[in-house]
Amino acid sequence: MTRAVAQRAPTESALGRFLRYVGIDTQSAEDVVTVPSTPGQWELARLLVDELRDLGGVDVRVSDTCVVYASVPGNVAAAAIVPVVGLIAHMDTAPAVSGANVTPIIHADYQGGDIVLPNDPTQVITVTANPVLNDMIGDDIITADGTTLLGSDDKAGIAAILTLIDTLRENPEIEHGTIAVAFTPDEEPGSGIETFDVEGFGAAFAYTVDGDGLGIIYDETWHARTATITFSGRNTHPGTAKGVLVNSLFALTDLVSRIPPDMLPETTEGRQGFFHPSRGQIDVERSTLVIGLRDFETTGLDAKERMLRDIAAETQARFPDVGIQIAVEHLYSNIKDVLKDQPHLIDDAIEATRRAGLTPVVTPIRGGTDGAHLTFRGLPTPDLFTGGYNFHGRLEFNSRRGLEKTTEMLVHLVQIVAERR
Repeated sequence: MTRAVAQRAPTESALGRFLRYVGIDTQSAEDVVTVPSTPGQWELARLLVDELRDLGGVDVRVSDTCVVYASVPGNVAAAAIVPVVGLIAHMDTAPAVSGANVTPIIHADYQGGDIVLPNDPTQVITVTANPVLNDMIGDDIITADGTTLLGSDDKAGIAAILTLIDTLRENPEIEHGTIAVAFTPDEEPGSGIETFDVEGFGAAFAYTVDGDGLGIIYDETWHARTATITFSGRNTHPGTAKGVLVNSLFALTDLVSRIPPDMLPETTEGRQGFFHPSRGQIDVERSTLVIGLRDFETTGLDAKERMLRDIAAETQARFPDVGIQIAVEHLYSNIKDVLKDQPHLIDDAIEATRRAGLTPVVTPIRGGTDGAHLTFRGLPTPDLFTGGYNFHGRLEFNSRRGLEKTTEMLVHLVQIVAERR
């Protein structure tokens, strides 16, 4: 059994790549029809196309919706019968927090204690809230400066995949089958994966490299729906409004107040689902509210939708002059429904994690990935760690070891796929 670890370093470290990529503003936008939703994603896509070609990738291309594809040919004698493994990461960063002018800071040889982010000292990564810091003594921790997110979600995944390809080129004795690579736009709003060419990608199965803490392997995602609630009132001049004006805003706030406080993202954990009032628009005449519904079981998700409709009926009874309409959209399903029939995908990831010197933890992800869509389009896709923490916020961080161990795990993974076959 081949378990060789690369002896020759890649031409650029995962850290070096990561620091370059986070400097490109790829923050995506919600409620934008075009894909990609922001032009910066094209800038990163073109850069990655050039780098993939420089590293020996073949059939490197970018689609008209900014999906980057490439292939790394296998080097084993039986490559034709080794299944093609796909590795996927996304180029955009979350819409909620600025991704412009990211200034990465390396806190070298971290020796413990809270980390104060220099350009906004109110932003503090505390050991109390982030006990994993106790395991990172001596590591080089990477943060932003306190005014933006960092972009580890998912530029850490991109950096690890490119560094894997670089490592394989520098160490041709590492045996592997063909590897399909893709970098996607607009993963955060969920629209970028819709045009993904599963057949052209050519993989038998894939992994998104889009998770967080070291060693964590995700074999489940939410069942997810989005409810859009429209409140219709009636406007008129406030000076002559008595008996005429119907303010839709009060109905909206009443409905939000009826959501049980113990069923929100900030009060749930583990396998508990939630309601997430995430965004909306308010106006006297017409207000809207978008609420995410999440549960790991379809029965639980159905129950939450029924509860929301009951809540809306209660609000309607209190505000009979306001029109209330609910539209519910299915977003994605739990990948466990498919992955339970292909246990080798998780088994291989567990073994690769162990060979990288880490303790594997298989758990559900309290979120969704591109893999949640691809799995139900015929491409089973679990999610793998990147070493990052506190995604989507200004307290996001990763580390040199996090990036290096993610890359090392991928090196082992492609070897295991070849060995298994």
